[in-house]
Parts: sequence; C-alpha cells; structure tokens
Amino acid sequence: MQNLILASSSPRRKELLENLRLTFAVSSSDVDESFDPTLSPEEVVMELAERKAQAVFKDNQEAFVLGSDTIVVANNQILGKPADEAEAVRMLKTLSGSQHEVFTGVSIVSPTSKTRFYEKTEVWFWELTEDEIRSYVQSGEPLDKAGAYGIQQLGSMLVKKINGDYFAVVGLPVARTIRELRKAGYQLPY
Repeated sequence: MQNLILASSSPRRKELLENLRLTFAVSSSDVDESFDPTLSPEEVVMELAERKAQAVFKDNQEAFVLGSDTIVVANNQILGKPADEAEAVRMLKTLSGSQHEVFTGVSIVSPTSKTRFYEKTEVWFWELTEDEIRSYVQSGEPLDKAGAYGIQQLGSMLVKKINGDYFAVVGLPVARTIRELRKAGYQLPY
C-alpha cells in the first residue's frame, strides 16, 4: 500500500484532502520560510513547497509527500501571514477595493519522481470600511493566513470575485494536485 503524507499543518489543506476521501498522514516540518527577494512569486511558492516536502520525505522515503505553500501578491509585494493585528489591518487596507494575486505552489516527492507546480488566481476585494476591517481582524481569522484573509470562512465577505482556482486560494489546487499525483504513480482509490 502506498503512503501519502501531507507536509503541512494547515487545517485547510488537511480538510481539502479529506474531502477527496484520501487516506494520508500529516507531518509538518520546521523549514526556513525565508526566500530570495529576487525570485518571482511562482518560484517562491514552488521553492517553499519543495522545501516542506523534501524535509518530510527525508524521513519517509517510501512515501508520496505533498508539500504546499501559498502567498498573496499585491502591488508587486508579497504578503505572507501577518505578525500581529496591526499588520493584518495594513494588509487588508492594501487589498481593499483592488485586485491581487494568490499563488499556491505544490511539490510532490516520491521514491521515483519529483514534481512541482503552481496555480495563480486573481482575486478582487470589495472596498472595505474601517469597521469591516477591524471587525474581521478582531475575529482572529486573518492572523494565520497569507494576505490576512481566508476565502473559505468570514473572509468570503471581503471577496468581490475571483478568476482562477478557488481551492488554490484556500491552500491547495485539488484538481491539479490529483492529476499530478496520478502522473507521479500514486494509485487513487477511485
């Protein structure tokens, strides 16, 4: 039997894989998430996803290891997870009433193959009031999410429209990931 390991502690990625009825283990690693600022957003997310997958694969060399990373890019600036509420407010003010991109990189490492890819989704926010921003930040939801919002929960009220893969914004482009797992030789239960 093939083992699949999600190299992430993200409850959102875990839920997305559970929704696909896949059997998998979760094993996150403490990798350095700093990156070369000269890299493109695409390269950043693929590099970080691969670091995560490789760190877990090192101790699980018979498994298929899936790593992923998500960033938000607004005005050519990468927005990671906010350090505190004040930074979350600043990020949301930046995103208010404008369009930004969400990049999610995925890396799949197995005994016989290694692949990485990314998905880019364009997201437009409504014009947000100070009260909307403060209320959302006080909910606590934005503090562990790239760009200070989660599209799948309360943050859905901020989003006017998207162009691209909704699930990539959540944290894992599921349809492409399934196809890439198949290509890598992982036997799906369906």
